[in-house]
Amino acid sequence: MPKSSSLITPVLVAGCIILLIGFSVRASFGLFQIPIAQEFGWLRADFSLAIAIQNLAWGVGQPIFSAIAEKFGDRRAIVAGVAFYCAGLLISSFAVTPGQHQLLEILVGFGIAGTGFGVILAVVGRATPEQHRSLALGIATAAGSAGQVVGPPFTQALLNHWPWQTVFVMLAIVVLLSLLMLPFIKAPEATSKLQLDESLSTVVARAMRDRSYLFIFIGFFSCGYQLAFITAHFPAFITEMCSAIRPGSIVQSLGISSTPTLGAIAISLVGIANIGGTVLAGWLGSRYSRKYLLAMIYALRTLAASTFILLPMTPESVVIFSIVMGGLWLATVPLTSGLVAQIYGLRYMGTLYGLVFFSHQLGGFMGVWLGGVMYDMYGDYTLVWWVGVGVGALSAIIHLPVDERPWAERNLIPA
Repeated sequence: MPKSSSLITPVLVAGCIILLIGFSVRASFGLFQIPIAQEFGWLRADFSLAIAIQNLAWGVGQPIFSAIAEKFGDRRAIVAGVAFYCAGLLISSFAVTPGQHQLLEILVGFGIAGTGFGVILAVVGRATPEQHRSLALGIATAAGSAGQVVGPPFTQALLNHWPWQTVFVMLAIVVLLSLLMLPFIKAPEATSKLQLDESLSTVVARAMRDRSYLFIFIGFFSCGYQLAFITAHFPAFITEMCSAIRPGSIVQSLGISSTPTLGAIAISLVGIANIGGTVLAGWLGSRYSRKYLLAMIYALRTLAASTFILLPMTPESVVIFSIVMGGLWLATVPLTSGLVAQIYGLRYMGTLYGLVFFSHQLGGFMGVWLGGVMYDMYGDYTLVWWVGVGVGALSAIIHLPVDERPWAERNLIPA
């Protein structure tokens, strides 16, 4: 199949729809925490651990599904991902203990991996010419952000009319619709003869010995920590810590009358701002150094989070922080995946990015889990926030020594 010279291709559109569906469901899991906890009388940490395990399983599954895609085909990997996703949701509708939910979230996490960034960004990258690749990766990532905007309101509307068990079944049907995009998921093997001759194990082993790859791996940890912690705990944090909404204030004029409503709106604001921020990051990544852009994003996140925590929390500061953080939210994804492709080529981009993404999801596990544990221990989230600030600063620094040159230019690949 010849590669199109256009930015917008059927592969990009299909990939965006799959990511939109998968992430709209994933972003909705926090809405189930209250109805499930109320029905069974669970602690906040119980379902938080289930979501944390989902993030970890997603990270473990990402390089596995990426390797499946590269060895057996992208479509088969996506079909397997949809099967895991649907099975996890369907069986979860019968779960009645924290342990059952936590175990079944492994299936959901694998499902997200099979329909998520590692598989989809790799096929989009191969189908897109170099001059458009970074922007195309940004657009695909933004589609996942759009899922965060439309998914929770859609799920909440369902929860307003049906029990959470029924909603899980409905969401499984929604995920199943991803399979309609399979006919459009096809891309050429955009590789050199040298890359075609090398095995996956050879390329992965070489990357693991490269300090630049290890720096990228370590740096992605803070991204996952910050994103997962905020997604899972930010609404509750706002509800408990934010000052009351003043009559006649700008926030009230937006139709927000309570801090619980503000908490829900804050997550939507993050998702809306992230759409523009991710596309902008993809566009910038085709013109400027990706490692310096990543360092700048992590530095700005660190500054935004520390300023937010140090200042008194008001409804206005919540709105401002949500928009600022949203603009930086998934902006790291097209830059990180593009940097991996730039250095190590497209042949095994999915697997190499998937391994890096494991670090992201390990951070996500720690952010969600520590949020629940520290809250139950100390009654607030302050310490967890400051850990996020620290790891964000580390990520800003650790990207600076990354060598962006392709392997061949560094003469690290035997002739």
